[in-house]
Amino acid sequence: MSWRQAKAVLEALIFASSEPVTVKEMSIITELNEETVRILLFELAQEYNDQQRGIQLMEVAGGYQLVTKPEMAVYLEKLKKVPRQVPLSQAALETLAIIAYKQPITRAEIETIRGVRVDSSLTTLLEKGLIEETGRKEGPGRPILYGTTKEFLKYFGLNSLDELPIVDDWILNQQIQIDLTAD
Repeated sequence: MSWRQAKAVLEALIFASSEPVTVKEMSIITELNEETVRILLFELAQEYNDQQRGIQLMEVAGGYQLVTKPEMAVYLEKLKKVPRQVPLSQAALETLAIIAYKQPITRAEIETIRGVRVDSSLTTLLEKGLIEETGRKEGPGRPILYGTTKEFLKYFGLNSLDELPIVDDWILNQQIQIDLTAD
């Protein structure tokens, strides 16, 4: 492994870890001796400082972490005030999975599969633009049909519904019932 590649590997290890990574751990993973790892880390830290980057490499709690520079605090505070996308709840994800695989589908049909009311989940998914009303089912009451949107495809990184993993109907129904009994 070249010197440049070794630095890139160390950088990736530190970046990907939520906890400080020790020199010993990096040495074992890279199969480089600890002294070489220390030299590479020193050079990496210098590069961050020399290039006036917004992050720095710090030794913390016996390991190394990438952290933001203190002078960036004012901008990070502003970031906290920007509305962020809240992850979907388990119930909303289950409801969305049913809609994605069984669309177009009515609220009653979703509730039959899930075994619980889905009003709240449907409201959340509609607000986030992941599902939409696709029409009305023929029959008594003409219930609303739901389907996924382009936003759904974007959210999950799909080009089309054809890219959804193939799931047997029985497995989809059983998995949802198993998840419900676990609550």
